[in-house]
Amino acid sequence: MAFPEFQPLNEKTLVDYIKAVPALSSKLGNKFDDLTIKEVGDGNLNFVYIVYNTVGSFVIKQALPYIRCIGESWPMTKERAYFEALALKEHGRLSPEHVPEVYHFDRTMSLIGMRYLEPPHIILRKGLIAGTEYPLLAEHISDYMARTLFFTSLLFRSTTDHKRDVAEFCGNVELCRLTEQVVFSDPYKVSEFNHWTSPYLDHDAQAVREDNVLKLEVAELKSKFCERAQALIHGDLHTGSVMVTHESTQVIDPEFAFFGPMGFDIGAFLGNLVLAFFAQDGQAHEGNDRKAYKQWILKTIEDTWNLFHDKFIALWDEHKESSGEAYLHAIYNNPEVQQLVQTQYMRDLFHDSLGFGAAKMIRRIVGVAHVEDFESITDASKRAPCERRALEFAKTLLKERRKFQTITEVVSAIQQI
Repeated sequence: MAFPEFQPLNEKTLVDYIKAVPALSSKLGNKFDDLTIKEVGDGNLNFVYIVYNTVGSFVIKQALPYIRCIGESWPMTKERAYFEALALKEHGRLSPEHVPEVYHFDRTMSLIGMRYLEPPHIILRKGLIAGTEYPLLAEHISDYMARTLFFTSLLFRSTTDHKRDVAEFCGNVELCRLTEQVVFSDPYKVSEFNHWTSPYLDHDAQAVREDNVLKLEVAELKSKFCERAQALIHGDLHTGSVMVTHESTQVIDPEFAFFGPMGFDIGAFLGNLVLAFFAQDGQAHEGNDRKAYKQWILKTIEDTWNLFHDKFIALWDEHKESSGEAYLHAIYNNPEVQQLVQTQYMRDLFHDSLGFGAAKMIRRIVGVAHVEDFESITDASKRAPCERRALEFAKTLLKERRKFQTITEVVSAIQQI
């Protein structure tokens, strides 16, 4: 252990820390005369440093005992770093092509050292704002979701192993409570943390708070989020938690990880793509109307679900005689019953994903933390109509999600808004 007790690091003290940790200093060839350190944390919670020299590089992420974007008035456990490290290692084992390697974890310092995703890697959200197409995105993210969700579920695992790990991740309760508050509670009531593009969306925000049917539906989703330990989910799989190039897709920042409903991860990703779609009209300009790019986003939404569905079913078929205890092979031992359970399971997962995705969209428009897709549209009179269309679609999707049978139907509904 480099330091005996927790202290927030800065660019100077971080050098002393690295020198004391062989797993990190060796990545730099133990050379410090040409060392460069950049603090790049633009998120809501943590410090993030890029460390590099002519020999090597890595990223240092340190959790603070409060929410960085708000300050010490909103305390937050540093233990989230422990759960993030656990999730990175487990998801990295299951999907090594799409999760950066962890080099070092220090529980006392709430610090993770991991692979630096070098340029041209960029946060996916920024790429979507720029109008960049990523031809392998749907292929890669569907593979990551299929493998991490299937192999940490009872479709593959024994109840003994599953309950042990569920119990471990129950310790990440503060991050789960934060999600419960900002996704499933605050947008539907008066809260000091809520904000929106005022005055343009004042009525829209009030309508969310007064929509009884919407409240009933979000209550059902909150119950599933709190009670259903289906798989080890990332817990915050939006487009700001994915780094991409044209050939690479890397999932980062699983500090909200716990055993929860699979649809929360799937929905978060799809919902954020839908937000990106509705933001495009505000990003358009005379030289680029973004119409072709909007079609690419819709195709990516459709491909992501369809590829995920097929890969997940393929894993299920391949491992149907494994130790998974959800559907014992001795019982579900003929093609007919296997088809029945898979159809029902995937239909329910599809509707869960749509609901969670819609809830994530709503909170990004009238809740505490918005998305750069919209916020980068500096003209509020131009931004608000984009947000309103997204909000109206999200409300419809949340209330009517069970009417949709295919992702193609969802895409058609998006186009009609």
